[in-house]
Amino acid sequence: MSQGGDRKAVVLLSGGLDSATTLAVARDQGYLCYALSLDYGQRHRAELAAAHRVAESLGVAQHKVIPLDLTAIGGSALTDSGIAVPEQPGEGIPVTYVPARNTIFLALALAWAEVLGAWDLFIGVNAVDYSGYPDCRPEYIEAFQRLCQLATRAGVQGGAFQVHAPLIELSKADIIRVGMRLGVDYGLTVSCYAADDSGRACGRCDSCRLRAKGFADAGVQDPTSYQG
Repeated sequence: MSQGGDRKAVVLLSGGLDSATTLAVARDQGYLCYALSLDYGQRHRAELAAAHRVAESLGVAQHKVIPLDLTAIGGSALTDSGIAVPEQPGEGIPVTYVPARNTIFLALALAWAEVLGAWDLFIGVNAVDYSGYPDCRPEYIEAFQRLCQLATRAGVQGGAFQVHAPLIELSKADIIRVGMRLGVDYGLTVSCYAADDSGRACGRCDSCRLRAKGFADAGVQDPTSYQG
C-alpha cells in the first residue's frame, strides 16, 4: 500500500445533513471520495435512498452499501421497534444512541481504506449541536485514529491514517453555511429518526429539532419535506 498517487478517502455517508456536508468538504479538499453507507437495520430505509442521491449528486468514485444487522443487538430506538423515538428532549444520553455505532462504522471504513490504499477517513460527527452521543466527541476521534495505527497491517508497516471530523466543532448553522458554499443540496438529505417511507420528516424528534434550528439560525430556507 503506497502513500503516493491519488489522494483517496473513505467517507461515511448516512444520507443526513452532516454526512452530506462532510462528503462535500472532503471533495473540496481534493480527495477522490469513496462513500460508505451501512444498512444496519435502521428504523427507516429513507436515509439509504438519501445517501444514494447525495453520492450521485456529489460525484463519488464509488458508493458501497454494506448490510449489517444491528437489530440483533438492539438497545436503541433506531434498531429496536419496541423502543419509541422520543419527541421531547430528556436527560443524559438519549435512547436514539446506537451502541458502539461509530466504532463499528469506522472499523469498516478503515478496512475498506486499507484495501483501497486510502489513508484518510471522514466522518460527520459533531459535538456542538448534537444529542450527546459519546462516540461524537473529539477524544473519541483521537482514540480511534490511534487505533488505526495499531490495528492494521498498513499502520504497523509505517503508514499514517488520519480520521477527519471536519464538522466536530461547528454549530449546525455553520455546518449548513459550509454546505451551501460547497453546493450541497440539502433537499436530497434525510435526518429524521422517524421518517416515513418517502423520507418525510416527523418534525418532532431530536434530529428534526436540531436540523430545523440550524436552518433558522443560518438564515437559510429549510428544504425538508415534513409529514402532514
